[in-house]
Amino acid sequence: MPAGEAAPPLLGCTSCGLVSLDLGASLPHGMVQRCTRCGRSLRREKPMSLQRTWACLIAATLLYIPANVLPIMSTTSALQRNEHTLLGGIRELWIDGSWMLAIIVFVASIAVPVLKIAVLSLLAWSVRRAPRWRRLERARLYRLIETVGHWSMLDVYVVVLLAATVRFGSLASAGPEPGLLAFGAVVIFTVLATLSFDPRLIWQEPHGPAAA
Repeated sequence: MPAGEAAPPLLGCTSCGLVSLDLGASLPHGMVQRCTRCGRSLRREKPMSLQRTWACLIAATLLYIPANVLPIMSTTSALQRNEHTLLGGIRELWIDGSWMLAIIVFVASIAVPVLKIAVLSLLAWSVRRAPRWRRLERARLYRLIETVGHWSMLDVYVVVLLAATVRFGSLASAGPEPGLLAFGAVVIFTVLATLSFDPRLIWQEPHGPAAA
């Protein structure tokens, strides 16, 4: 390529990784460029990325309240029935001496969802309000929440496992409650928010008056 000449725009396939020239303006109106190897649509950014990210984040934030207020599990014995909230269960684990399990449940059910909601909100806000601010650090934050997001369902697994194993015939049993459903919905919406956000937006140059 001659010195000083701009590099041609490229598009990377999110399915097979093949890099293709961005045909962009040369395509007829309404046509979508596709990967020549796997046929997946090639786009400069995910359509409606920020709108879908904000919608999922708002839903996750609203559901996080009942996930912590409503009981997530109930234990029934021959004499009584007890309901346990998320924070109450962590407290009981700590008091009973199961400190490691209490820490794991706290990190998975409290720290990780709050971290994901906060970081994704920051990323979605900064794309429009502070596009040039600490781009490398924001890209690393996105990779971080992608990694820790795989552990978001750990608390659900713990409760379901407990409900399935703590059974003593007709004398005692444990079962899930509505709070667990709300927490599972929080996890799903945070995962969808992570998938909806397009990290390429972090590196895009602002357009219009804000770019001046």
